[in-house]
Amino acid sequence: MSITGALSNALSGLNVTSRSIENSSNNIANALTEGFARRELEVTARSYGGGGQGVRTVGIDRMVNMALVADRRLADAATGDRDTRAAFYQALADATGDTGGGSLLARISAFSASLVTAASRPESQARLQDVLDKAQSLAAGLRAASDAVLEARRAADASIADQIKTLTATLARVQQMNATITEMRVNGRDSSAVEDERQRLVDGISTIVPVREVTRQNGQIALFTAGGAALLDGRVADIAFEPEPGLVAASSVVAGDLGLLTVNGMPLDLAGDGGMMGTGSLSAAFAVRDDLAPAEQARLDALAQDLIGRTAAADASLGAGDAGLFTDDGAAFDPAAPAGLASRLSVNALADPDRGGALWHLRDGLQRPSEGDSGDPTLLNALAAALDARTPHAANGLSGTFSFSGLAAETVSGAAVALVSAEAEASFASARRDELQALILADGVDTDREMEQLLLLERAYAANAKVVTACDDLLQYLLEM
Repeated sequence: MSITGALSNALSGLNVTSRSIENSSNNIANALTEGFARRELEVTARSYGGGGQGVRTVGIDRMVNMALVADRRLADAATGDRDTRAAFYQALADATGDTGGGSLLARISAFSASLVTAASRPESQARLQDVLDKAQSLAAGLRAASDAVLEARRAADASIADQIKTLTATLARVQQMNATITEMRVNGRDSSAVEDERQRLVDGISTIVPVREVTRQNGQIALFTAGGAALLDGRVADIAFEPEPGLVAASSVVAGDLGLLTVNGMPLDLAGDGGMMGTGSLSAAFAVRDDLAPAEQARLDALAQDLIGRTAAADASLGAGDAGLFTDDGAAFDPAAPAGLASRLSVNALADPDRGGALWHLRDGLQRPSEGDSGDPTLLNALAAALDARTPHAANGLSGTFSFSGLAAETVSGAAVALVSAEAEASFASARRDELQALILADGVDTDREMEQLLLLERAYAANAKVVTACDDLLQYLLEM
């Protein structure tokens, strides 16, 4: 080997070693940076004319296990889906309570007890007032639960709009980064940092919609949903949604009251498992708005209807079309408009002195023209018996005969069971995501390994420097001859 060849080899070694040191130091500096992928310098032997001429760098590789990343993204989407569902049932549980004071079941028990107490002394104005108070408290409890369901639907509708806005903006940024990465690669520049940022953006998308990443030419990527819908493939899909600010209990997709998600002008059905968009926080928001909340609303409305029917049947003074003790916003229940009944439930004004009524109507009958025998507990006993009577009920997933308190317990416990199930699924999804993330991090920066590598690079640098020094000494010797 000539002195020139030896010097060329040593200089190439110094250059590659310097870049390796820079790469290792960059890895160490970003060891705690979220989304940073460990870099490795790809090197190969340099040759000219069939002979070895040192070493050269080919490029920088991002060390990412994309199979694990893909699984983690699916787990992110599943976690977003389960967390959204669990949050809905938690809000409903907070509104209905369990069995403690102020809960729906406690209000029912208190109302039943007040009827029994008043029947023992029907002439007592204080006890009749207690019946009125407990009836109003029960109506308020059902209204609060219904309002919580409606608020959850409205929040879900608004959340859908926000998520679509975030999704489209993020997809546009990924598209821009695709172009930037292609430009950098064509010009021979390192695009690893931009690829890290792009991966973080795609990770953010995956919590909204489960995505599948497909590699395209020159470092670009395409994104598809789990159901196969193209979100980004050269261009960003046109994703649109119109929220409904006037959403009410009776609003439904079937009636055309609620907005649908459209992709490139085509409406998508996100019912069940999310359809083309898969299971993520977006599909879960649609599920809350269109499936879960309406189902719970129907159960509460059925409970309110049962209460209206029982108490009205017990009052012999009522005629056809007359409202009973519990009313649909002051009127008799209209079977043609059951949706949202629980939110309109109120106590008849005829029994409320504050609204021009009289307490004796609770004892003698709401449509009684004048006060009757103050010692007659017949109606109070009939009301108490009506609440305890077991009547058939076959709707909203229930079948059998129930007392009013039993029907309420089934309604509340059904939501509680759904909450427990949703929380368990959310916990499992979160644990799976954390486990996959731990596996990804295991392939991340190992600072001990990087420090060992730096020591080896230090020796390699010193060795190449000695070769340069030796070549310099030889050249100096030749020049001095």
